[in-house]
Amino acid sequence: MPTPAGDPHRRLPPCPRTPNCVSSEAMHPYQRMEPIPFSGEPAFAIARLARIVEEMPGGRVKRRGELWLHAEFRTRWLRFVDDVDLVVDPDAGVVRFRSASRLGRRDFGVNRRRMEELRRRFEAGDEGSAAAGGPARDAP
Repeated sequence: MPTPAGDPHRRLPPCPRTPNCVSSEAMHPYQRMEPIPFSGEPAFAIARLARIVEEMPGGRVKRRGELWLHAEFRTRWLRFVDDVDLVVDPDAGVVRFRSASRLGRRDFGVNRRRMEELRRRFEAGDEGSAAAGGPARDAP
């Protein structure tokens, strides 16, 4: 679900009624998670998110725009694919997201744990990092 780079307000696709999806826009409490706060330049935030996704097990950024990215996460053993969409909303100062399994009804909390880990890594940015609004430490 690529979001056009010029539209940070576009809504993410809704979660299905199955318990294998979490989203910052979900209405059901078992699927709802708070968006990830950020400050600073949106370009630094999306660059940091892309690095974090690539560092996480099975994560690959598939498409990326100025204010969004679409990633896939593959499980190690059965090679199931989960889709993750992240949209940086500079007006609200948050990163909205959706993480959903492509197949099956249950994910045993995998999508929620993934997004909690992504949030933890993003918020752990030190001074000068994208989370703090500055350039990343490893930027050229």
